[in-house]
Formats: sequence, C-alpha cells, structure tokens
Amino acid sequence: MDKQKGLLEVIEKRRAYRGISDKPLQADVIQRLLTAATYAPSCFNKQPWRFLAAVKEEALDKVRGALAGGNYWAQKAPFYVVAVTRPDLDCQLNDGRDYALFDVGQAVMSLQHQAVHEGLIAHPIAGFSPDKLKASFGIPDDYIVITVVIIAHPGNDEGLNEKHKALEHSERTRAPQNETVAFDNWNFAT
Repeated sequence: MDKQKGLLEVIEKRRAYRGISDKPLQADVIQRLLTAATYAPSCFNKQPWRFLAAVKEEALDKVRGALAGGNYWAQKAPFYVVAVTRPDLDCQLNDGRDYALFDVGQAVMSLQHQAVHEGLIAHPIAGFSPDKLKASFGIPDDYIVITVVIIAHPGNDEGLNEKHKALEHSERTRAPQNETVAFDNWNFAT
C-alpha cells in the first residue's frame, strides 16, 4: 500500500458494486469483517450496534424475502449483515442529538473498509422491508433496522439490468468538495 495514500486507497476502491458472485465466504473472513465493525468508535464506548449476520440458508432466505425489487441483484449474495440499533443504546443529548445512528454508521463503514481490504464487495442498501426483517428474525419493535449490507466476492455484470450495468462500469463521481466542505465559515449555497 502506498504510504502517501494509506487508508485513502481502500476508501477510493470502495464502491456500490452490484456484480457479485454467490461464492461462499470463509468463516475466518466473516469473523474479520464483524470484528472490524465492532472495533468502530462510539460515544462513550457504548457500542450501540447490533449486527445480525445471515450465513445459513434459512437466514439468507429471510433477508432475501425482505429485499425490494430493485435489489434483485443481491438475491444471490452468500452473506448479509443487518445493522440494527435502538436510540437509548447510545448517547442521547438534551438538544435532540441521538448518536446511535451515527455510531452504527461508523461501524458499517469499518466493516466496508475491511471488506474492500479482503477483496470483497460490501454494499449497504436501504431497499428492504424493516417490518419483514423484524417479523422473520424476531427483532423487537423498538429497534431500528438501519441497513442491510450485501457482502460478496466480486462477480460479473451478467443478470444486471442496463441501468445497473452502466453504473457498474461508470467513473466514480463525487460532488466537488467546495459544495460539501467549507473552511472557517458556513458558505454553502443551499
């Protein structure tokens, strides 16, 4: 790894790819991914994340049954991580800031970085039914199902629709930093 880039090299490689393989992940790889997630920082080290790791076929089918139609490509994934929390598991400040969602987001990013380091795709999605996941896994109603992370070996774009094929091979685009970063004063247009 180029020391000038360091972790930035891993961050640059991470993309929301959909061309995945159904090849199973090794148990030691799964354990490293989950360890990376649980090593994330959190407010007062409260660690508000709850990760439901779907590995066995019955659990995989429960997640597949909750996926939205636009995530058809994720049906063949060999591993899913369902990220769940409850606001009171983390810092809740009197000005309305609940840290649980932020801290689970940090943990999911740690998982994604480890996945990229392992040569895998880790694609968090919002297109699923939280109610179906809660019902099928027995997740209590007061928990928030934040995301499902699709984790798989890279595959090819066979089976992807034309829109997703184009995205798979497009250049990575980011908003210009001057639209998302301000120095010393709030000077955003909107």
